[in-house]
Amino acid sequence: MSAQNAKAPGSNTYKLVLALAVVAALAALWHTQIAPRLAARGAVPRAVTPRGNLASDERATIELFQRSSPSVCFITTAAVRRDWLSFNVFEIPQGTGSGFIWDTDGHIVTNFHVIEKAQTAKVTLADQSTWDATFVGAEPDKDLAVLRITAPKGRLTPIPIGTSSDLQVGQKVFAIGNPFGLDQTLTTGVISGLGREIQSVTQRPIRDVVQTDAAINPGNSGGPLMDSAGRLIGVNTAIYSPSGAYAGVGFAVPVDTVNRIIPQLVRHGEVKRPALGVRIGQDQFSQRTGVEGVLVMEVLPGSGAAAAGMRPTIRAPNGAIQFGDIITAVDGRRVKSSADLLDTLERHKPGETVKVKVRRESETTTLEITLTTVP
Repeated sequence: MSAQNAKAPGSNTYKLVLALAVVAALAALWHTQIAPRLAARGAVPRAVTPRGNLASDERATIELFQRSSPSVCFITTAAVRRDWLSFNVFEIPQGTGSGFIWDTDGHIVTNFHVIEKAQTAKVTLADQSTWDATFVGAEPDKDLAVLRITAPKGRLTPIPIGTSSDLQVGQKVFAIGNPFGLDQTLTTGVISGLGREIQSVTQRPIRDVVQTDAAINPGNSGGPLMDSAGRLIGVNTAIYSPSGAYAGVGFAVPVDTVNRIIPQLVRHGEVKRPALGVRIGQDQFSQRTGVEGVLVMEVLPGSGAAAAGMRPTIRAPNGAIQFGDIITAVDGRRVKSSADLLDTLERHKPGETVKVKVRRESETTTLEITLTTVP
């Protein structure tokens, strides 16, 4: 093509040159006029300000989560149903909850109410591997249960165990769980109160419960409450909320109770309760008759109570009811109801000897009774 043709308005070369010229003009216009005006209005990304180092408490929280999260797991439960027309078996999802690794044998601790109505359960570890779980044992009165998975030991990171007897209000706490199915969620707060009491699913009181303002929502149940050292100090169990969601008041079963109950569930599948060897009257009967304490109705032959000479309630020859011993204290702890008595005995083990204060007619006496196992 000749130079003359290249300059012709209709030629391709002329169009290309014209397009390049337009682009160059627009670029110049952008840099000289438009960009400065947009920048003045804050309409373009600004330069990033260097952050600097994280605060020491932030670093501590991050490190705690990184250390502790491998011990926390996600639990899903289901009920098994059969279609009687096709004879197919299928699972219906029941719910979700949290749990944590107790040991390298694969024992998983959670709340009893998480698995109460389930027929199958699956455990998802922090590495996202999912395992079928088998039921080991439960203590409904304390809302605790143990499952077991067959994961390799290398995938199991048991949570460190702390104590709850020396906790203080205001102490920092951390909760990891799966609220609303959002696994590995960390919330923080403080201990808001100690020595609280809540009701278990069996309506028995759970005492010495830890109250916290760390956010606990549906799905957090069964997860760990930890201190600033990453040690377990409680099992998140319940919330107080008119709406059913987080309202700033959560409760955790204290670790001292957990550490007493879980080994028994792992070993026996149930709790071996210590017993005096008596049958006691109902609290309503005691209240109606003005009895302050727990009335002994029957003393079991061969029991520690029988050996110590505890007296039962009997019917006298003239037909009148002669009250037996009334238990008012065990090892210095006041007993006003059957719940008080059971709670006090659970602090001991079968084979231990306790001092039981009883009111017998108009006198008070103390009996030394060796505890046995509830039959």
